[in-house]
Amino acid sequence: MILTAIIFIILGIIIKYGKMYWLIAGYNTMPKEEKEKYDIEGIASEFRNVMFGMALIIIVGYFIADMTESPNIENFAFWTSMAIGIPYLLIKSNSKKFKIKK
Repeated sequence: MILTAIIFIILGIIIKYGKMYWLIAGYNTMPKEEKEKYDIEGIASEFRNVMFGMALIIIVGYFIADMTESPNIENFAFWTSMAIGIPYLLIKSNSKKFKIKK
């Protein structure tokens, strides 16, 4: 599970700071005119924050499971991070907040 958390952290970093926006589903297939209608920096920041949050939940779950010797907590933390993080990311990144008004 720690590897999954590390992957999320790396994804958050490379999308935001490496400007690898092509990793954002749908953005890479948009025509240039459509891409100009979105604040990609804001969306990338949102992706970074959510990826870091999901990684944090997984890491905390790992350490709690290790301390309590209950592996079910680790699985619960992983699936909780997925159940909260993915819908939040989809809803928030597709909101009008990141649409540039012209």
